[in-house]
Amino acid sequence: MVGLGALGKILILFGIALIVIGFLLLIGEKIPWVGRLPGDILIKREKFTFYFPLATSIVISIILTLLFTLLRK
Repeated sequence: MVGLGALGKILILFGIALIVIGFLLLIGEKIPWVGRLPGDILIKREKFTFYFPLATSIVISIILTLLFTLLRK
């Protein structure tokens, strides 16, 4: 069973993660290539638009994997 001290640490980590995600969302609009990489799927029709940021998702996944690997050591 998890004690209250461990639960507090987990909540603090989630709070820090939310702050970092919020900060990235704020500055993400100022980075021109995010969401517009070659490989991102965009289908526009008359009354329908479908957008799937495939390449952007892969790049973000690689960056996060490297970051978590470095932080774990």
